[in-house]
Amino acid sequence: MPVVTVVVALLAGLVAGAASRPLIFARAVPRGEPNRRACPTCAAAYPSPGLGGWLRATTGRCPSCHEKIGPAAGLAEVLTGAAFAALGAAGATGWVGAAQYWLLACGAVLTVIDLMVHRLPDVLTFPVSAGTLLLLCGAGLSGEPGSIGRVFTAAAVVTAFYLVLVLAGMGMGDVKLGPAVGALLGWSSWAAVFRGVFAGFVLAAAIALVLMLTGKATRKSHLAFGPYMVVGALAVSALSS
Repeated sequence: MPVVTVVVALLAGLVAGAASRPLIFARAVPRGEPNRRACPTCAAAYPSPGLGGWLRATTGRCPSCHEKIGPAAGLAEVLTGAAFAALGAAGATGWVGAAQYWLLACGAVLTVIDLMVHRLPDVLTFPVSAGTLLLLCGAGLSGEPGSIGRVFTAAAVVTAFYLVLVLAGMGMGDVKLGPAVGALLGWSSWAAVFRGVFAGFVLAAAIALVLMLTGKATRKSHLAFGPYMVVGALAVSALSS
């Protein structure tokens, strides 16, 4: 893959990460609480108007009182930029590539929010699933190799599987992310669906084990599962494309 493709993907990811900051700030609140639109310390509008306000937001501090606000400086930008670059290096192209980048862009925002407050807001889970399905329909209409029928079937199967796991403690936000995960994996094959879903559980289990061994979590601790769903699905999809 040409270096220029990776560089362009990296830059696009950095911009997407910076643009996501206001959304993360507004939605990273406990369930049931209203969205935030101003600094909780000084009540200044966040982000402040204009391009300058958007750029100042990337510092992770309030432009008025300079208190820490939103994700840490560089977190959203570096996370999204590195992930975009990795996807570009994997050769993501066409409509399927667009679906992968869409899931990644929304998934990066969901990852930060889930890690901060352990929830996946509907305002993101619904668009990520709808957008993924729409872009894969474009892949089917353009004749890219894959199965649009399997896309919708896998989306339904994976969502139903996660819905059953609600009885074991899975959150409904994870269930609502299921259509996007199932659809993207279903484009390639049923084997990809199995591997991608399984990869999410393996990653979550590995991180949980590390956290327990280091004393940062216990067996009763709640683990944000959304990030591992997204990473597992994208990794397997990229390798299967």
